[in-house]
This record gives sequence, C-alpha cells and structure tokens, in this order.
Amino acid sequence: MIQTKIILFTFLVFSILSCKKDKVEVINIDQEMFNLSQGTTNFTFYKKSNDLLEKGSGSGHNYPFLKTKYNQIASTMLDSNGKVKENAIFPEGSLIVKELYNDETTIGRFAVLYKKSGDENADAKGWIWGYINSDKSVAVAASQKGGSCISCHSQSGNIDYMLMNAFHP
Repeated sequence: MIQTKIILFTFLVFSILSCKKDKVEVINIDQEMFNLSQGTTNFTFYKKSNDLLEKGSGSGHNYPFLKTKYNQIASTMLDSNGKVKENAIFPEGSLIVKELYNDETTIGRFAVLYKKSGDENADAKGWIWGYINSDKSVAVAASQKGGSCISCHSQSGNIDYMLMNAFHP
C-alpha cells in the first residue's frame, strides 16, 4: 500500500513537472537599454563627480542638465581625472549612460551607448544607441543604429563618439 502511494506520488510529481512550461521573458533591445541605464553600482561618473553638469553649447540634447556615467569596462578609458582618454576606443561591453535632466531633480531621458558589436542593432563601430524616456517609452529606437545621433557625435573633438571632453573640459 505504501509502495503504491509512493509510485502514484512520484508519477504525479513527474507529470506536473513535465507539463510545466518554462516561462521565458522576451526583452527587446530598447527595454534592455533602459534596464542597463538604471544601474547604480560599479559606475564611474565623468570627472569622478556625480554633480549635475549644464548642457554643453554644442549638444543636440534638449535638456538643461546631465550626468554621464561609465560602467567598469568603459571606465578603463577614463584618465586619472575621470575624463575620456585621448584617442580612446572603448572595448566591447562598454556601457555609457547620459542621464538627461528636465530640471535639477528630474531625469527626463537616458541616452545610452552600449558596445556590443555582434548585435544586429549595432552601428559600424559596434555601438548600440538607446534613447529612452524616463517613463520607459522609446524616444528613438535602437534599431535605427544611432541614425539621428551619429552626425552630431561625429563632430570634431569626439573620441569614439564621446563628446564629454569637448563640451565639459
């Protein structure tokens, strides 16, 4: 009798587990870029300061303030003062997040660059461009490969598309 109950119990457990579908969460590239922008640890801010900076005179972003942070991989391309090294080429896995502020306390948008060369959304230099509002809505889709950003980010003084040194020396 006990043996029969064990067999039935084992069969029941096996049946339930074999019928259970694995739940797979599908995250599109724009959601991924937003999620990456939300990191708060293991980042280094430009010039090693998380103070708000005023918008640079040549910036195409329509926000008056910003902060720019670099993940551990990207921060290897910062000098001892926290500025982008001259002639730097950011390595694969670099993540750079520009938090764009509506005012001194409210983030309005995230401009995100993520170096992931093998991704279908990467541009010719391997960067995926994310431009996402703070409410998670997409301002410019990553699938556009920085099409509306590259012309400005290619201007004189850029270092692997980075303009922080040019606008905030």
